[in-house]
Amino acid sequence: MPKMKVVILAGGMGSRLAEETEVRPKPMVEIGERPILWHIMKHYAAAGFTEFIVALGYKGDEIKRFFVDHMALTGDLTVRLGDGTVDRHARDRDAWTVHLVETGAETGTGGRVGRLAEWIGNETFMLTYGDGVSNVDLHALVAFHRARGKLATVTAVRPPARFGGITFGPDHTVAFAEKPQIGEGWISGGFMVLEPAVLGRIAGDKTSLEADVLEQLSREQQLVGCMHEGFWQPMDTLRDVRYLRSLWAAGGAPWMTWS
Repeated sequence: MPKMKVVILAGGMGSRLAEETEVRPKPMVEIGERPILWHIMKHYAAAGFTEFIVALGYKGDEIKRFFVDHMALTGDLTVRLGDGTVDRHARDRDAWTVHLVETGAETGTGGRVGRLAEWIGNETFMLTYGDGVSNVDLHALVAFHRARGKLATVTAVRPPARFGGITFGPDHTVAFAEKPQIGEGWISGGFMVLEPAVLGRIAGDKTSLEADVLEQLSREQQLVGCMHEGFWQPMDTLRDVRYLRSLWAAGGAPWMTWS
């Protein structure tokens, strides 16, 4: 399978996570001492997709700093104090190519994608948001997209409930689930595959990928949804942050598709 580029939208302010995002952009909020952006990229890389185009906006310098420092400090180092040279001995280093592109602080989601056109080129590409993790089968997603022959494919997921769910058994006994998936209804969970022709649908910086581009494609029957029944979780609230951190701490993070 050809290796597609992966676009990650990482420029939003994350205002509902103000406690975390006053000092860092939302994709840099950490789960297990690594930003959620790194977790998303590890999932793609585990499937062989290792070239990323990250659309920066709010506090984009923090994302740049992470990747520069991450590459500089990962693995073993030999420091020669006499002349100040540092030898890096690659070990367990992520062999990724990461393009970090400034797309403006106030740019819409579609506008950000439009600003990446020269980086994307005339190729089918993948796209997701920098604040949600999943164990979606990326190869199956691409195959689904290819088979339908449409301009865009979104991953359709069941949204997680915001409150614990209760189901009743005999004599009023209950089964309680902390954050069950809602049993009906589907939403877009990101993890998209798009044809380059979609770039021509972006009018300018204010364009919304969702309201202006995807909705129009749906009216033209050029948008399909690949249903994902497995794990998917956004990081929209502090409750979500705590939930994702608890899964990671327990050692059973469902989105960890790498070894």
